[in-house]
Amino acid sequence: MKYKVALSIAGSDPSGGAGLQADLKTFSACGCYGATAVVAVVDENTVGVTGVHPIPVDFVTGQIRSVLDDIGADAVKIGMLHSSELVVAVKDTLEKYDIGNIVLDPVMVATSGDPLLEADAVETLKTVLIPYARVITPNIPEAEILLGKRITSQSELPECARLLSQEGKVSVLLKAGHLSDEELVDVFYNAETGNVLELKSPRLATANTHGTGCTLSSAVAAFLARGFSLDDAVRKAKDYIAMAIEAGSHYLIGHGHGPVHHFFGFWK
Repeated sequence: MKYKVALSIAGSDPSGGAGLQADLKTFSACGCYGATAVVAVVDENTVGVTGVHPIPVDFVTGQIRSVLDDIGADAVKIGMLHSSELVVAVKDTLEKYDIGNIVLDPVMVATSGDPLLEADAVETLKTVLIPYARVITPNIPEAEILLGKRITSQSELPECARLLSQEGKVSVLLKAGHLSDEELVDVFYNAETGNVLELKSPRLATANTHGTGCTLSSAVAAFLARGFSLDDAVRKAKDYIAMAIEAGSHYLIGHGHGPVHHFFGFWK
């Protein structure tokens, strides 16, 4: 038998709620074998980010090649890439392999509000890596940076998702968590079909939202790796994160933004 394999290229989180740690938990919970390439060792917890120690770029690309040359990957999730040099190197390395399912979470700011991306890397992300991905999963603040404009209402999301697709080059899952409507409605623009899906879930009053973006993008990658269609992978990932947030809301961990419960389907 063979596993379905998902590779995460991202930074670490020693508190276990976000980054590579959240990605591995999500891959496992959603039925995939998880592999990783560490791009940075991040000093953080539920309260905030204290420091970021970048891994040398050639060592990052070496990790990617080690995984793909040996076990391969059915999907790749890309998270925090802190510099322009790293963005270009990751894209150039992945181009050498036949992987259609690239899910990019354009991580720029931590849940705590701490910046995770160098300012000059934003433009590189937009021009180099976003058009190469199959799906991107920005939240509202990230979408505002990418678009260069404010987003203030739910009604704007479908058009913003289309604009973020760069004329149909990439599908966009635009997350509505930073809005304040009673119902949380994420919007998915499928650039391959031109359709727009509204993905609804109750909005919970919980502080345990650390790593939600990492978890959602990893779930999309896992379900794509397993062979689900783009729409179905996004629907299943949305259901997974909604249930993980609800289950995690009952726990108290840390003194800031706690994590979601990645293994709600296995233990409580």
